[in-house]
Amino acid sequence: MIEIMSPPLIALLDRLEGREIEFAAGAPVFHLGDPVRFVHVVRSGVVHLVRHQDNGSALILQRAGPNSILAEASLYSASYHCAAQAEIAAVTWAIPRTGLLARIENDTELAIAWARHLAHEVQQARLQSEILSLKTVAARLDAWVSWHGSLPARGHWSTLAHEIGVSPEALYREIALRRRQDVVTNI
Repeated sequence: MIEIMSPPLIALLDRLEGREIEFAAGAPVFHLGDPVRFVHVVRSGVVHLVRHQDNGSALILQRAGPNSILAEASLYSASYHCAAQAEIAAVTWAIPRTGLLARIENDTELAIAWARHLAHEVQQARLQSEILSLKTVAARLDAWVSWHGSLPARGHWSTLAHEIGVSPEALYREIALRRRQDVVTNI
């Protein structure tokens, strides 16, 4: 998602014991079935959370950029239910799973921030599901804008296209049509 999470949680996580890990583009962060040893906060780059389908295609479940928590639900699992791979070179702050669980149990501020983040992620997942159920580019864009208030800056339109499940070209055509019809004034 374009607006991922509030900085206070990231600041709290940055204070926890962990280590920086660098991943080259294409390098795995973890594999399907690996034991969950760390929770990764992406500091730079982009990491994709991927589930490979029986037909060989990849389903991207998360595009984690800077200040994103990668596969946060895995904190409550013994092993990963998908794989993660650096889309471009990335650096993560790897926090040991057991340490994070213990801190969440004993640190009210962290527990509340973590719960807020998870609630926000549920809202985003529900919104994403609803948007993807809509049939037209126009309807998907309308739903996205009604939730977020306005279009993102021009340099983020291709990311928006991926979020709403359309090609960048289809999104650009829709925005151009709206500009011609004066439907969008914040472009």
